[in-house]
Amino acid sequence: MTLIKSISGIRGTIGGRAGEGLTPIDIVKFTAAYGTIIVKQSGIKKIVVGRDARVSGEMVSNLVIGTLQSIGVDVIDLGLSTTPTVEIAVPLEKAAGGIILTASHNPGQWNALKLLNAKGEFISDAEGQEVLALGESLDFDFSAVEELGSVHKDYSYLQKHVDAVLALEYVDKEAIKAANFKVALDAVNSTGGTFIPALLDALGVHTIYKIHCEPNGNFPHNPEPLKENLTDLSAAVIENKADLGIAVDPDVDRLVFMMEDGELFGEEYTLVAVADYLLQHKKGNTVSNLSSTRALRDVTKAHGGEYYAAAVGEVNVVTKMKEVDAVIGGEGNGGVIYPASHYGRDALVGVAIFLTHLAKLGKKASEYRASLPQYFMSKNKITLTPELDIDNLLAKMEEKYKNEEHSTIDGLKIDFENEWVHLRKSNTEPIIRIYSEGPTPEAAEQIAQKIIREIEEIIK
Repeated sequence: MTLIKSISGIRGTIGGRAGEGLTPIDIVKFTAAYGTIIVKQSGIKKIVVGRDARVSGEMVSNLVIGTLQSIGVDVIDLGLSTTPTVEIAVPLEKAAGGIILTASHNPGQWNALKLLNAKGEFISDAEGQEVLALGESLDFDFSAVEELGSVHKDYSYLQKHVDAVLALEYVDKEAIKAANFKVALDAVNSTGGTFIPALLDALGVHTIYKIHCEPNGNFPHNPEPLKENLTDLSAAVIENKADLGIAVDPDVDRLVFMMEDGELFGEEYTLVAVADYLLQHKKGNTVSNLSSTRALRDVTKAHGGEYYAAAVGEVNVVTKMKEVDAVIGGEGNGGVIYPASHYGRDALVGVAIFLTHLAKLGKKASEYRASLPQYFMSKNKITLTPELDIDNLLAKMEEKYKNEEHSTIDGLKIDFENEWVHLRKSNTEPIIRIYSEGPTPEAAEQIAQKIIREIEEIIK
């Protein structure tokens, strides 16, 4: 059993003993702590709740909603929803905050509480620490019977979200409709199976080959939208001669495209393509995290803007985007953050902008991909042991590469002339992630393995 409390929320495996997994006791105490703090901040006793389709979702939702009622909070229950939909709903409902019940790309035995502020954005690390401290101390009061909160179920936000995407200035529904796209979709049997088809239909895409689109939470494969997990989508694209494949994770904040040949467009290139289109229409800056491709930097500079890097984690990317007034930003895992919509990763926004771009280009997805800066990434990881001192390890690696350009704002990133390597402790799993990028797949893997060998020598 595992329980991880981080900038990404309170995440864990279902079952086991309290404090060692995401048990009902952990869910109740951290929900009560969050609700107490967020209501005190705003003076508003209303919180929005939504969940993905994973099997534990209903149970976790019942606990969360009941707990919020027990501290006098009125709940707007969106039911089966998406992370970006809840983010949009919070300010529209004038709520104090929101809780999204999803473990994102983690397998079905996981679930999590993602915590939002009144803007519908993730709470800060400092606020998260406050929630954790209060949850552990249990120093909060429950409400008397006459002060209990109410529950209002609102299933209108699928349409509201779709309408908001269609209303975006640079989304061209008519161009998409005229392109007559045929699209295959893998939604890993979660809520993307209803939200993405609704968006596609509204955009005029009426030929949709759905696979794994029943929101029953029975994930047919590992839900992270990586190449090895998307063989069914690749087969569907080829078999149906689709123009494009779309894959989303269970809470629909990560977006990956597949080209007409059944090969991935590249999760790193979702943001690059969206930025390429938007920067043609609105000059400005971009932001991604340190583990994301250099291609975004190249595209941004080609359009006369400046590129900035942030620490990994949506909160950090959003903070940097606000700081530099970025037009577009996100993360290389298929996360698109478009401030004209809202400051959160949103696969619906990404789909609409990408299809607009492809429709106006009049090219096949593979032809467009070939025109973008070519980089190749290698993603490795080392499982942490409890006795491993990660800070000491990174300090020794930094000393070794002190004469190379490097950053320590999030782990250690070393920038070589033609490659880079980023070492960091995961926010969501007990691992060190080792991301590298180079001009060829071989170069990216070679530099990664060199670094891994050096780490192993230090650990010995």
